Amino acid sequence: MKHETKEWVEKAEGDWRVARREMVADDSVYDAVCFHAQQCAEKYLKALLVENDIVFVKTHDLVFLMESRGTTLAGLDSLREAMARLSAYAVTFRYPGEEALNEEGKEAIDTAADLRAIIRRHFGLK
Repeated sequence: MKHETKEWVEKAEGDWRVARREMVADDSVYDAVCFHAQQCAEKYLKALLVENDIVFVKTHDLVFLMESRGTTLAGLDSLREAMARLSAYAVTFRYPGEEALNEEGKEAIDTAADLRAIIRRHFGLK
């Protein structure tokens, strides 16, 4: 694995830890859960692109990143709809007017977990 890929994975894992920790906190902030779950997925997709020498633009659009990957991973395409919903969490709950609930937090964690597992398996990580 390339050094830059490892850096993306480390950043993704930081977001993963924050999302999971916040999800089970006594006073969970589900906006933060959704944001960090989205960021985890985004960074794992970018790690995959970096590892495959695919240049990408700055974007939070997870489906766009999935379509840019140039490599096929078993199970990744089945996440397309969930990834489209997760993409919105990069911005939706960051500003007044919208608030995430437990249900959105759980879906965000589940989607990020599925993507994370597929890409980590591809990289040979536990």
